[in-house]
Amino acid sequence: MIPGVSTAVILRQTFRFGRPSGVAALLGNETGIFLWAMAAVFGLSALVLASEVAYGAMKAVGAALLIVMGVQSLWKARHAPPAAEASVPPGGGWRRSYGMGLATCGANPKAAVFAMSFLPQFVPQGAHVPLTLTLLAVVWVVVDVAWYVGVIWLVGRAGAVLGRPAVRRRLEQVTGVVLVALGLRVAVEAR
Repeated sequence: MIPGVSTAVILRQTFRFGRPSGVAALLGNETGIFLWAMAAVFGLSALVLASEVAYGAMKAVGAALLIVMGVQSLWKARHAPPAAEASVPPGGGWRRSYGMGLATCGANPKAAVFAMSFLPQFVPQGAHVPLTLTLLAVVWVVVDVAWYVGVIWLVGRAGAVLGRPAVRRRLEQVTGVVLVALGLRVAVEAR
């Protein structure tokens, strides 16, 4: 539950477009988590981790995605017209938010590493490995959803305070800086 890339994207969508967009980003992220877990079940994520080129490409795409989203937030904070600041922007679009959550998770090599290194250690001796890993992946997704729904709900509850133009602008700035910093960290971080 440590805040990271997924948290930043889910919160960004919730801050900008409201709870429905935050939930859509959450569902996209969790789809990505489940797909990484299934890739681990079938050994596909091992191929990505073994290939320097594939890992490097995924890392570059993930870093670029985060930096672009961060720059967009910074641009919006600086250049949003006053009338647009006063109201919540028209929906981020469910598909767009879902796609953003999915793309962020899919381009995150740490999700692949986590799926490959964390889940297998909980498979008991003699258990059916693919079935057990699939069940563990479902548990992982359910726990994530429960956590993030609570976070999204809290952010939504604070909507009156967070919706004020000055606060909204500051949140865009903070979110932008965090996303750019995370993107730069992903770009320069060693395996």
